[in-house]
Amino acid sequence: MTSVLEAQGLGKRYGKRWALRECTIDIPAGHVVGLVGPNGAGKTTLLKLACGQVAPTTGGITVLGGRPAGGRGQLAKVGFVAQDTPVYAGLSIAEHLRLGARLNPGWDAAMARERIERLGLDPAQRGSRLSGGQRAQLALTLGLAKRPELLVLDEPVASLDPLARREFLQGLMEATVEHGLSVVLSSHLVSDLERICDFLIVLAGSRVRVAGEVDRLLATHHRLTGPRRDPGRLPAGQHVVSARHTDRQSTFVVRTEGPIHDPAWMVSRLGMEDLVLAYMDERPAQGPRVALEVRR
Repeated sequence: MTSVLEAQGLGKRYGKRWALRECTIDIPAGHVVGLVGPNGAGKTTLLKLACGQVAPTTGGITVLGGRPAGGRGQLAKVGFVAQDTPVYAGLSIAEHLRLGARLNPGWDAAMARERIERLGLDPAQRGSRLSGGQRAQLALTLGLAKRPELLVLDEPVASLDPLARREFLQGLMEATVEHGLSVVLSSHLVSDLERICDFLIVLAGSRVRVAGEVDRLLATHHRLTGPRRDPGRLPAGQHVVSARHTDRQSTFVVRTEGPIHDPAWMVSRLGMEDLVLAYMDERPAQGPRVALEVRR
């Protein structure tokens, strides 16, 4: 399957601080990708690299087979909705749409007008008078109406109330299905990602901790609970992601392709939030903790 984004050894440094390092990922087209990690993990940096807003310090990245922002044709393939869902305070909704038409050669004016009407927004209303949810919906409309192949969204619902967040994500999913988009969406809200994403990337400490299709990741990760045990005593095929110990009990999150036969363990499945938290936990596992990248 065609890759929508490929990175090899990608890194970005600001002064002495690495915002992202040693990032190697391969995202197939046709997915809704959830990008998650703590503050400062490198999420926004990765998205800016993908959109060509900043240049790599090390490594390389291609988006839809080309260099990010490498000419008008490449720019037209990618839509971007920034974290603060920016709109111009002095422009009306209609003026935003006219500006979008002037800046984007593939602009779908009919789709933009229909979406604004369906959302119940007044085309004459200025950006300064829009609520947070309305601004987010207008920004999403502008991103969709350029008819990109890839839509990139950086924390677009972070400041929205639960109802506005649900409406935004519902609109995003409807557009994704209708137009066959690939989407990369960053968020702190794992519950939102769980509803809409089928591919997951976890960043922590400026590095990719895990990446892969959600169903595959959940099928190969397990929580083991049982008598206290050193992680080094686990079978070689059980890669320790996180470990917790009390005086008598150990709890591990492991990744394994095979069955777990040891009767000492109570084995349970993980949800997406459990998986994300396990990879975001940077405390040492006191053993061979391995954070793996899962590729197609």
